Amino acid sequence: MASLILFPASGVRAKIFPLYRRITTLGSSPDTDLQIEDPSLRPEHAQILFDGEGFEVTPLDGKALIFVNGKKAKRAGLEDLDILRVGRCTLQFQLQDPPAESDDGGEMDGRWLRKLYEFTGALMGTQDLAGLVSALLENLVAVTHADRGFLFLIQDGEPTLHASRNIDSEGALGGESLFSDSIVRKVIETRTPVLVSDALAHAEFSNARSVVNFKLCSVMCVPLVARGNLLGVLYLGNDNIVNLFTQRSLDVAQVFAAQAALVVQNALLINELTLKSHSLKEELEKIRFGKMIGSSDAMRVVYRVIERVAGTDLGVLITGETGVGKELVARELHTRSKRGRGAFIAVNCGAIPENLIESELFGHVRGAFTGAYNTKQGSFQAADGGTLFLDEVGELPMILQAKLLRALDEKKITKVGSTVPEEVDIRVVAATNRNLLDEVGAGRFREDLYYRLNVVVVDVPPLRDRGEDVELIARYLLRKYIAEYDTEGLQFSDESMAALQAHAWPGNVREMENRLRKAVVLADGARIEPADLELDEVETLTLADAKERFQRDYILSTLRRNAGNRTRTAYQLGVDPRTIFRYLEKERNDV
Repeated sequence: MASLILFPASGVRAKIFPLYRRITTLGSSPDTDLQIEDPSLRPEHAQILFDGEGFEVTPLDGKALIFVNGKKAKRAGLEDLDILRVGRCTLQFQLQDPPAESDDGGEMDGRWLRKLYEFTGALMGTQDLAGLVSALLENLVAVTHADRGFLFLIQDGEPTLHASRNIDSEGALGGESLFSDSIVRKVIETRTPVLVSDALAHAEFSNARSVVNFKLCSVMCVPLVARGNLLGVLYLGNDNIVNLFTQRSLDVAQVFAAQAALVVQNALLINELTLKSHSLKEELEKIRFGKMIGSSDAMRVVYRVIERVAGTDLGVLITGETGVGKELVARELHTRSKRGRGAFIAVNCGAIPENLIESELFGHVRGAFTGAYNTKQGSFQAADGGTLFLDEVGELPMILQAKLLRALDEKKITKVGSTVPEEVDIRVVAATNRNLLDEVGAGRFREDLYYRLNVVVVDVPPLRDRGEDVELIARYLLRKYIAEYDTEGLQFSDESMAALQAHAWPGNVREMENRLRKAVVLADGARIEPADLELDEVETLTLADAKERFQRDYILSTLRRNAGNRTRTAYQLGVDPRTIFRYLEKERNDV
């Protein structure tokens, strides 16, 4: 029967709770099936659901925190020997009844269980592989009365000694160590544990050189398997006592080995992610331009323009679709200019009501209009000595366009309600997602202001035209949101990355930010899937199928242009008319 082992606190007996219900609730309330006296728990904290095939843990309260194998989870399927942390308590999920020293029906105070608790505490409290392995071997040697313990990790298909306990360092690290390599290899080949009561009398291993040379007696060797992957081997031995290890000792060793497998897997993953992180940071420096990410040819053109004009006071008009990052370009122009120490003031001309925008730009004096209780400086004065960024400048009403042009030409502004002009020293950078020439032609934008702003144009390409930048930006944003929402370990699946690259991104980088932020918060597993991004999974065709589909579509489109005339279509395409007929027949059959 499946069960939970509860480790309330150090020095308190662990308890076993059978999971015989379809739904088992736990929390601090006495109304739950498993009441845990812990003030950090919600009254109804979580539930464990059995759906007939497996077990799943979910929170019952929006503020309830659940950690499975050290990772925060909103919903998680449970596998044998998974570790749960709720509040200050640790629980272990087991599909089978654990070995017990007593028959009291629910409480166990055996030494092995206390050692398991100590090791579990270490497991949940640190990610240091060396420290965890040391705790594992120390606890196992103590509880099984072994006089030595070894942990081997599989590297390049071969067992490599990673740690040892209770033997001198010379024996552990130099020449031949006091273990049976025959037994180790047997466990690796079969992935099953081996229990040897008397190695010198054992039918299979008695003639092994290491057994004879070291006069080995009692041996236990257990595989470390996590999610179906063989990670290593745990080896325990005693050369003074035969028949020391029993089946129960082996059961205990397997429980510890299962925990150790999780430790090793997590540590290796963390090390791998750390190495990847360092590599990505190095790569990031190569493809970063200030705070802008991208290495596509289209973005390199943008970077070159910024480098050339940043040091001047020339007016710059930044164009591009909504969400491409026009403000980032403006900030980079400011940062790289001689005004970089001054203020950068951004004004969204399309977000301010028409009756307030003049005051927003130029300021007002006290009493200038109803509600003007104090004199206020505008964005022009706030940006004095720095850069004023006018986003969506095409949204300005015509009357404000005239006043803006005058301010740019004279480098003076006049507050609303005042007649006294005031000098300002600023650089104006404007941005728009409209075609301002079309706006000029339609009479909605002043031609003279257009040419005043349009000294240098920086056209920011849409995300769909930036090739591999899509992946670079997605991975950069993923790392950013993982740190922000504490969801370490999340990665893109291959399917989600294909979906990201295939999406048209009408909202550009801003759309990607929104989709990724939501996916990082709501993703259930360790990988972000297309459904988490609310994107369709991309169909991947073989080259032959893709070629066939292109030929069919091209032939049919040409046939439609020729009003269904097969002979003319075959002549234009340079193929036999029977080829056209074959594609038509296939199209009818598909329908």
